[in-house]
Amino acid sequence: MATEAPVSATGAQIPSPAQRDYYWVRSFAAGGVAGCCAKSTIAPLDRVKILLQAQNHHYKHLGAFATLRAVPKKEGFLGLYKGNGAMMVRIFPYGAIQFMAFDNYKKILRKRLGISGHIHRLMAGSLAGMTAVICTYPLDVIRARLAFQVTGEHRYTGIVNAFQTIYQKEGGVSGFYRGLTPTIIGMAPYAGFSFFTFGTLKTLGLAHAPELLGRPSSDNPDVLVLKTHVNLLCGGVAGAIAQTISYPLDVARRRMQLGTVLPDSDKCLTLTKTLKYVHSQFGVKKGLYRGLSLNYVRCVPSQAVAFTTYEFMKQVLHLN
Repeated sequence: MATEAPVSATGAQIPSPAQRDYYWVRSFAAGGVAGCCAKSTIAPLDRVKILLQAQNHHYKHLGAFATLRAVPKKEGFLGLYKGNGAMMVRIFPYGAIQFMAFDNYKKILRKRLGISGHIHRLMAGSLAGMTAVICTYPLDVIRARLAFQVTGEHRYTGIVNAFQTIYQKEGGVSGFYRGLTPTIIGMAPYAGFSFFTFGTLKTLGLAHAPELLGRPSSDNPDVLVLKTHVNLLCGGVAGAIAQTISYPLDVARRRMQLGTVLPDSDKCLTLTKTLKYVHSQFGVKKGLYRGLSLNYVRCVPSQAVAFTTYEFMKQVLHLN
């Protein structure tokens, strides 16, 4: 019985000629569903993170969990899900592209460049994350703008209106790519270490404790996959490690994305200026790492659900 598929660190085999029919479509769908499930799980925490990172004046005096309690009181329960519609529109293609690109980058790195072992997981994960970001970034900007709004102070009435307003008032297409540089720079270590950690933990677990941690895949009994609770644990650990490394860049990205919504937007025009400004004004703990405690609470279940759902969808769609 195989402990790991020959192509993917997440268990995907090289498909047979018959399996190649619609393989990319099924892989795309599996990644998209995984992304949507993961983000829906932590949507309220995601909105609170944006409010804290950008120092929204209604909540900047509060901590993460106090803000989580304050938002429903001020804006109603659905206030916790503000901007989530734009997130779902973005996250399906984002998750789909990221997971599908990861497997394909691994093939390229191994077959064409001769790079294998743990390092090609790290490189493939970084490249996959950056590819997904570039393809879906305008939707992330829209989502951040909508999530930053507070009831009674709306600048945008919805996704379409936000697109129109940004295009007309913030320099056309370039307005949708504010903060792209720190996003790409931050995504490289985040996605890289996320895929690297999960893949490494999976390989080690199935190699050293297959009976304890593994079980036969439902669509291919000859392939071992991690048990569901082990998948969740490995995904959570991967998310925590990746988030700690990349968090300051995420703070800079959000402030640059929000642009003219912030009164100090002129201080946040480039990555370097934004990082220096946040550090000088708010320090490390209350600036560069503000909201990190909440981010651990949100990124651990998010990555756990993402990897576990992807593993499940691969079995449902016969990708193993």
